[in-house]
Amino acid sequence: MVGDDLITVLGNKYNTDILTATGDAMSAQDLSDEIDVPIATCYRRINELEEADLLELHDRPLSDEHRRVKVYRRKVDGVEVDFRDGLTIEVEERSGVKNRLDDVWRDLSSGQ
Repeated sequence: MVGDDLITVLGNKYNTDILTATGDAMSAQDLSDEIDVPIATCYRRINELEEADLLELHDRPLSDEHRRVKVYRRKVDGVEVDFRDGLTIEVEERSGVKNRLDDVWRDLSSGQ
């Protein structure tokens, strides 16, 4: 994503709150409840963050009502923006170790 576009995405209301909250995988409804944002807005922001490659669909576990629920987690651990010598943006990807640990935990918790 181009730097200006990334800044626009990060500047949109609720996007940084969603990224902060999704260090651990969360559903849209849980995000909506946690950061006090309307569910429709939450879904729009999730889509925007997915398109920016900052958020990903992590899993689709069964809910207590036996329906599949999409849970999301951030794909980055940090974004650094520097304006000193022109615009530079550094994106710190989520580490492979964290991703593997999350996957193992998900498999253990789902009984696979």
